[in-house]
Amino acid sequence: MTRLIVAAGGGGDAVAAAMLHAALYGDEDQAVIFTYAWDRLLIDPLPGPRGADGFTGLEQLTRSVRSVPAEAQPIPPGGSTLPRLATELPHTLVLLDPHHGAEGITRQLEELVSHLAPTSIDLLDVGGDILARGDEPTLKSPLADALTLAACCQVNAPIRLLVAGPGLDGELSPDDLRPLFGPLVHTFTAEDVDAIGDILEWHPSEATAMLAATARGVRGTCEVRDAGLPIPLTDEGPTVHEVDLDDALSRNSLARAVMTTATLDEAEAHSREICNFSEIDYERNKAVWLTEQPPTRLDPDDVLSRLDQFQSEARACGVTHTTFRHLTEALNLNGSHREALRQLLISRRPKQYTAPLWRIPFDD
Repeated sequence: MTRLIVAAGGGGDAVAAAMLHAALYGDEDQAVIFTYAWDRLLIDPLPGPRGADGFTGLEQLTRSVRSVPAEAQPIPPGGSTLPRLATELPHTLVLLDPHHGAEGITRQLEELVSHLAPTSIDLLDVGGDILARGDEPTLKSPLADALTLAACCQVNAPIRLLVAGPGLDGELSPDDLRPLFGPLVHTFTAEDVDAIGDILEWHPSEATAMLAATARGVRGTCEVRDAGLPIPLTDEGPTVHEVDLDDALSRNSLARAVMTTATLDEAEAHSREICNFSEIDYERNKAVWLTEQPPTRLDPDDVLSRLDQFQSEARACGVTHTTFRHLTEALNLNGSHREALRQLLISRRPKQYTAPLWRIPFDD
């Protein structure tokens, strides 16, 4: 049997999809994970998602659909975590290409469903911003989720919408999301995380890292993103809830607006109109800013000194944990330094590593 899981926002949603498959379906079924190649500037210096023309070595499944094998490579200067995920996951990764708008994604999904005849189709979103109206001041990245929601609502097949880790993306609060939830489908455990534990050692997703951490029992407040957003880590963190797909579409004004789009530019224009911003514009502006910054180097003594200052300020705000992605930016390092920073900190202060998060000590 084949299970199709649509990773609503790409990135960490694809990793969470692997954990979901292991938890709900075990080893008896195969999983096909349909996901964006949209890794943000920490991994990919080019703004926006990569399409099929951004890779070499993709394999054609249908007329519009290509899988991402381990041998695939992003075409420089673009970057992507998908080939490495394909190496480390037992599942088939399929590229969700939004450059032909929601109409293109719908076409891809229809071809996939026809080709695979899947036993089930799950649309998975970590955090819950797929349920945004579009006018929330905390909303940061609505476009990917809106496009996948719009496409899923147009496919003639039963699709179950699942929200994991309510509020862990920092865009909508659990209080706002809770009234929208249907049945509790699963609560992730430390054993479930074993399916993706090694991947979380290198993958930059913050929301999925916190999802895994809460499943392992971590509680507190985690500081994330370049802006230092505080995210509560609670007992609700590792839960997975079903949400009615039609209700989600009725709520999500951006998803309704992009349903007939035939290009990514059209969808982006709707985002500017409804949400008053485009996340790809933000990436464009930040990419330019990053190119104007002087080169940085990772000096261990200097890094540890700045880490102490960061931790002192974080403690004062009640922060108990952070991500290596946030630490990289908070310590004024280049995204390419993230792995070296992680190795340095774990080797020097191993007791603070609460995989996959970094613990802020309150006893010094």
